[in-house]
Amino acid sequence: MEALSRPEFEEPEWNETQLRLAIESAGVALWSWSVEDDCLLMDRRGYALWDLPNGRSVTFAKLSENIHPADADRVRAAFAGTRAVPGSYEIDFRIKLGDEVRWISARGKGAEEGMSNGTMFGIFLDVTDRKLAQEGSELLAGEMSHRVKNLLAIAGGLTHLSSRSASSAKEMAGELTKRLSALGRAHDLVRPLPGEQGTAALLGDLLAVLLAPYDDTAAFSGRIRVAVPRMGVGEAAATTLAMVVHELATNSVKHGALSSDSGSLDISSRCDGDDLKLIWAETGGPEIGDEPQMNGFGSKLISRSMANQFSGDLRYEWKPSGLVATLRMRMDQLAA
Repeated sequence: MEALSRPEFEEPEWNETQLRLAIESAGVALWSWSVEDDCLLMDRRGYALWDLPNGRSVTFAKLSENIHPADADRVRAAFAGTRAVPGSYEIDFRIKLGDEVRWISARGKGAEEGMSNGTMFGIFLDVTDRKLAQEGSELLAGEMSHRVKNLLAIAGGLTHLSSRSASSAKEMAGELTKRLSALGRAHDLVRPLPGEQGTAALLGDLLAVLLAPYDDTAAFSGRIRVAVPRMGVGEAAATTLAMVVHELATNSVKHGALSSDSGSLDISSRCDGDDLKLIWAETGGPEIGDEPQMNGFGSKLISRSMANQFSGDLRYEWKPSGLVATLRMRMDQLAA
C-alpha cells in the first residue's frame, strides 16, 4: 500500500497589526542600531523603558550612561563583540533611572546575521521582576544554608553543655533532648507555618522560649536573666526578633559568654522616646582579643532585618567583661 504523504507545513503569514499585537503582548521593545553612524532608534516601549522622549535618536554611548556602573564595561564589550561574532546573543544588565534600578535583557544576532544594510536589530525585555525573584531565592538559599550550619554548631554546643552538668549518659540524653526540643520551638518562631495567624506574644515570653535551649538546667541554671517590660510582639516582628536573638545566641555559644562555664547573659531594656532598646550584656566569657569583624552573612542578615522590620539597628560594644549589644526598635513596629 502506498504510504500517505504528509502535506508540507506552510508557515502562516502575519500582517503588521498581528505582529504588533504579539510584540506588545510579550512586552518586547524593538531597537535598531545603525553601526556606522552609531544611531540607535527604538519603538515607544523602548523609549519608555529607558525613560527617554519618543523618537529621539541616541548614540549607543549616550544610552550607556544609564547602565549601572557595575555592568557598564561588560555591556559595552558585549555589544562591540556583536559586530564581529555571528550567532544569537543575550545579555542581562541593570540600568539606573534616578533612584530606580531596572533589569534589562538585550537579545539579537551578531555580525551579518543580525544586520540589514548596515543596521543591527534586536529587542529589549524588562526582566526586573524575574531578577528580583531570583535574588530573593538566592538570599533564601544562603539564609537556609547559614541556619543549618548554625543549628549544627548549636547542637554541638548544647551537647557540651549537657555533658558538663549530667552525672550519667541517661541524664545527659534527657537534658540534651529537652534543650533540642526547646530549640525546635524557637526555630518555629523564626519560620511560622504558611497561613498561620497567631496573636501577639509577650516580649518576655518570646525571649524566654528563644533562650531556653542555651540555659543550663543543673549546676549553672539561671545564668540567663531577662528583665523587659510587659508588651506585645506581633507575628511579623516576632519572626524577625527570633532570627536576631538566635544569631546572637549562636555566636555566644560559639565564642562568647555561653561557651564558658562561668559565663552569663543579662537582657534588659529601656524606652527612649518612640524606641525600645534591648541591651544584651554578656559577662564571664573568654577574653576578647581583637575586636571581631561583624561582616559575615549572619551579621549582614540581622542588620538588614532590624532596619527593615523595626526601622532600627544593632550596635556592638566589645567591653573587657564581654559583648554588649544594643537592639534599637520602634515600639509601634514591634507590635506589627
